[in-house]
Amino acid sequence: MNRSLRVRALLALAVLALSLYVAATVPVRLGLDLRGGTQIVLETRSTPTADADSAATDRTLEVLRGRIDALGVAEPTLVRSGDHRIIVELPGVQDPKKAAAVLGRTAQLTFHPVLGAARDGDETSRPLPKRPGQRVLPDDSGTPLRLGPASLTGEDVKEAAARFDQQGGAGWHVIIGFEGAGRDGWARLTGEAACTAPGDAARRVAIVLDDKVISSPQVDPSIACGTGIRDGATQITGSFSPEEARELSLLINGGALPVPVETVEQRTVGPTLGAQAITASAWAAVIGTALTSLFIIVVYRLLGALAALALACYGLVSYAALAALGATLTLPGLAGFVLAIGMAVDANVLVFERAREEYAARRRPSIRSALTAGFRNAFSAIADSNITTLIAAALLFFLASGPVRGFGVTLGIGVLASMFSALVISRVLAEFAASRPGVRRRPRLTGIATTGAVRERLTRRNPLLMRRPRRWLATSAAVVVLAGSGLAVRGVDLGVEFTGGRLIEYSTSSPVDPGRVRSALADAGFPRAVVQSSGDAGLTVRTDPLTDAEEREVTGTLREVAGPADKVRDELIGPSLGKELRQGALIALAVALGAQFVYLAARFRWVLGSAAVVALVHDVVILLGVFAWLGKPVDGVSLAALLTVIGYSVNDSVVLFDRVRELDRRGSGPPFSGVVNQAILQTLPRTVNTGMGAAFMLTALAVLGGSSLTDFALALLIGLAVGTYSSVFTAAPVAIGLHARSRGGKPSPEGAAVTA
Repeated sequence: MNRSLRVRALLALAVLALSLYVAATVPVRLGLDLRGGTQIVLETRSTPTADADSAATDRTLEVLRGRIDALGVAEPTLVRSGDHRIIVELPGVQDPKKAAAVLGRTAQLTFHPVLGAARDGDETSRPLPKRPGQRVLPDDSGTPLRLGPASLTGEDVKEAAARFDQQGGAGWHVIIGFEGAGRDGWARLTGEAACTAPGDAARRVAIVLDDKVISSPQVDPSIACGTGIRDGATQITGSFSPEEARELSLLINGGALPVPVETVEQRTVGPTLGAQAITASAWAAVIGTALTSLFIIVVYRLLGALAALALACYGLVSYAALAALGATLTLPGLAGFVLAIGMAVDANVLVFERAREEYAARRRPSIRSALTAGFRNAFSAIADSNITTLIAAALLFFLASGPVRGFGVTLGIGVLASMFSALVISRVLAEFAASRPGVRRRPRLTGIATTGAVRERLTRRNPLLMRRPRRWLATSAAVVVLAGSGLAVRGVDLGVEFTGGRLIEYSTSSPVDPGRVRSALADAGFPRAVVQSSGDAGLTVRTDPLTDAEEREVTGTLREVAGPADKVRDELIGPSLGKELRQGALIALAVALGAQFVYLAARFRWVLGSAAVVALVHDVVILLGVFAWLGKPVDGVSLAALLTVIGYSVNDSVVLFDRVRELDRRGSGPPFSGVVNQAILQTLPRTVNTGMGAAFMLTALAVLGGSSLTDFALALLIGLAVGTYSSVFTAAPVAIGLHARSRGGKPSPEGAAVTA
């Protein structure tokens, strides 16, 4: 074993040992769409007296953290998003209405002297100042009270607690303790009230929460005028239920929000749906990995078996990296993890195909020398193709949000882990096996001493694929027009995430006709509701933004038609956030195309970079057109699929153009169209084998992934087929045409192509 192999082996063992330790000791944090719970996105709003700047958002975040701690939610998450948004994740909370009400209330707690009961004719329907600092509000029984200026605020409160007094008859009440200047202020306020005769309204103290008198207790007759309550404590009594008393104490303890907040997004996922997604994705991963491994073993024999072992190591490394970084594994992220397993074979296929070429080209070849040359010659294509995918993953992380960002994280981790698996682990295993005497005596056992079925047929038939490049361009244009007509005729059905509105998913006991539910909802006053089947026994309802009362009406109407139905997912997106996400998606798409062009133009000539971008636009239009014809909504998960297709398509184009660049440097003299044709024939075995490996994984995901992942897997399967086609029959002809125009000539004549 030479020195370089020993270094790689030690590095591989160290990374695998560390990964095994991290995987065994650090659990991966699951997103709410996998473990169930509620996510609420709050946006701070400016007021005439306070600006919702970054500092105000930070103070609001701390107040909300105290409120959530008092709610008793296990493992809550609060993070700031930009200068004005706060993302709150509450695992296990299935009733978001109460949580949103508690989080969103500004809780402006004030204590006022009562000047007396309002006379007839006073305005009591809303707070109305009679003199500076005064207003009229009804108390908790409806009696209008004239209040003086606030003497104390919530900042003077030390703590509050809900108590139950069974012996004294007070029932549930809230004890409030004051601190600092609040103790003297409370004594002064109650001392002034005590100067009024018992029974007089002015002997009361009004406790106001958000412009509502929640309690107005009488000062006890035992309190002397001018003395007041000097121990800094009091209690709020009333007809409190246990929940009301606890909620009031929670709000008082949490303090007042510096600025008002508005709920712009709310997602709730039931634990059953999350558990089903985990189970389905796990089965898809197991079956897809088994089929992919079986395929590469059949094609590459011993080296295929070692690649399958490296694939398992890849899964361990990427899982450990996900856990070590503290990344949240969401449903799209889980799909990205499964997808990356299928794409991880690409680097191995590139190496093995280059090793086959080296073995066939040498007079006295050896397996080990062919492998060494294969790793060396395939490195540039591996690096370029993986960097383009990393660009897509980075764009998802920086330009997207929510679960789509999680997809970008897992995809990026998967790409890096697959490169380590192929270039280090797989190489150590392959070179170690190639150095064994038994393997050297039987080179066909390795799988690279044969050319393979695809390459053998290409060599025998020697097709001139680029003889008439304009015909391929005409075919591609026809497909684009067909798909584009779907966009023109049916339009793009943007999901709730991009338009704003509410999406509710129900699980029913048996399949239900969506048309019946749609008609019933139209009769109930929801004519714009979009009802679609979801899985074997489920329905999704998409509408404009609904209030909670309207949501209950929609649910009741659906249950009248469909029978028993459980709500397993509920998403509410505000129109302002939907517009922002829609603009972000368009920016992400435009930046993705621009970034791919810049990178490819830097790595290759502008001719090849432009051809690859044309192929990307071709793929995007076709995929969106297919979604339009099928009536599938385009949402954040679809965006993740679209950008993944862009990355995959670029991978194919990069591999092809890397070979074009290599052949063109040799200066052997064939016209450019002949060089492109030769590059296609030499890289087509890799394209077919990699596509087959990814197709096994995506098919397993589409069949077993459930309703939440079916559209995602379908988009990727379509993108896989379209991207494979476009890299050969769109990008290559475009490159030939652009090359001819740049040289002031015409495409090469018929028969100018050379053989592989």
